[in-house]
Amino acid sequence: MLSSNQMGKFLQLLVVMSAVVTANALARDPVAGKAKAGMCATCHGALGVSQLPNAPHLAGQPAIYVAEQLKAYRSGKRANEVMSVIAKPLSDQDIDDLAAWYASIQISVSEK
Repeated sequence: MLSSNQMGKFLQLLVVMSAVVTANALARDPVAGKAKAGMCATCHGALGVSQLPNAPHLAGQPAIYVAEQLKAYRSGKRANEVMSVIAKPLSDQDIDDLAAWYASIQISVSEK
């Protein structure tokens, strides 16, 4: 059981975390990301579903995952001869917008 002091601190932490998450979510613009995704469509498909065996599907991926991968390509932490070149000029805002676009695409899975 938490004391009232601990509960107060816990609630303050929740408010701060909520504000940070909300600010980050508002900073991402899926509409802008869709406009920027034209360069991605050749390999990853117009809606983030790739038809190439060496390019992953991006549709429905969590924004945080897509953003971290793009940042890793941009920094050189992750290497791929195509993605390293594509990601290099992207700003943090470009990456956040692209991540928001791909995360906003709803996908469904069914058995044949």
